[in-house]
Amino acid sequence: MLPDEDFCASLRTLPRRAHVVSLTDFGGVGDGKTSNTHAFQDAINSLMAYTDQGGSQLYVPAGRWLTGSFNLTSHFTLYLDKDAVILGSLDTKDWPIIDSLPSYGRGRELPGGRHISLIHGSNLTDVVITGENGTVDGQGQMWWNMHTNGELDYTRGHLVELMHCQNVIISSLTFRNSPFWTIHPVYSSNVLVQNVTILSPIDSPNTDGIDPDSSTLVCIEDCYIQNGDDLIAIKSGWDEYGIAYAQPSAKIKIQGIVGGTRSSSGIALGSEMSGGISDVYVNNVVVHHAATGIRIKSAQGRGGYVKNVFVSDIMLYNVKTGIGFTALYGEHPDKKYNKNAEPLVDRVFITNISGQNVTVAGDFEGLADDPFQGIYLANITMNVTSRSKMWHCVNVGGYSSLVYPQPCPEFSEL
Repeated sequence: MLPDEDFCASLRTLPRRAHVVSLTDFGGVGDGKTSNTHAFQDAINSLMAYTDQGGSQLYVPAGRWLTGSFNLTSHFTLYLDKDAVILGSLDTKDWPIIDSLPSYGRGRELPGGRHISLIHGSNLTDVVITGENGTVDGQGQMWWNMHTNGELDYTRGHLVELMHCQNVIISSLTFRNSPFWTIHPVYSSNVLVQNVTILSPIDSPNTDGIDPDSSTLVCIEDCYIQNGDDLIAIKSGWDEYGIAYAQPSAKIKIQGIVGGTRSSSGIALGSEMSGGISDVYVNNVVVHHAATGIRIKSAQGRGGYVKNVFVSDIMLYNVKTGIGFTALYGEHPDKKYNKNAEPLVDRVFITNISGQNVTVAGDFEGLADDPFQGIYLANITMNVTSRSKMWHCVNVGGYSSLVYPQPCPEFSEL
């Protein structure tokens, strides 16, 4: 079943904390040059004493606060003033190496471990990252250059990663220039990402906006995203490692999103989906200047499933492909993956879609012995610029009603 409105509403109230301190109380210097790694971690370590005494809040005042990675605690709020900017360190040693995720088996980019995120938390309950639209800036250009030049020894760190956490709120902030994926809740539940702005250059590599990964009961709403990869990508592990870990992403609600990404997708499911993705509801989304509006991507060897997905009320502007599903996204962690592990894509409902200046309305490429099935298209109108190839359909089956331009014959008209 889908997360209902009551679930999302239950997360929107910020908890009040009994104990509040300022970063300056712990020697923080907001000049943009002095390292505040110890100030952040010392402050949070001291606030751990209040976990069961009404919780705590660390206030980050106006200033430019240079820091390496730091870890959060439970029953805790990180609160940024409107003129506060947290700056990620330009020293890679300030982003220590941690173990790879068990559902990935290695770093996403390179074998071995991975750099920790700038703001990190693990096995926590009741965590809030919020403020008055202050900024977290990962200063990712250095990392992007290292990636492009093949100079990385380990996978880049995220801007925010919360692992095995429950009751999480990330709201009312701007996140800029992440080295890698921007906000990454993984193995977590009861997560709200609300009213955030995510900005990275359109040519910045792999700067996904929000990537819920093997997580459940997630609400993402009222966000603006402009970046170099998928605006939002739902994931659940990679090939044999994701299959073995077997923790799906489920009961996810996405609404009120606006954004653009020239190289990638507005809303994506996959390609890492080996633990399964189900019960996803997406509505009221505007995607502009993107490669694909709505996308499902997988590959032979992924296994897993994508099912019970409901997408409605989407507006597309200047998009190359309106709806794109592929089972040929064939990057693998190693050669140990099971070539017979086929992904299941079934029961995907896409309704009330409008598109202007769309090159191709839809592109579906399933596997010959495992076609996409149960795809429903209804009330869709796209102004398509390609007259020779409005739709492309291989190994897919489904139904359509009131779709223009008329889809492939594989979609039986209701």
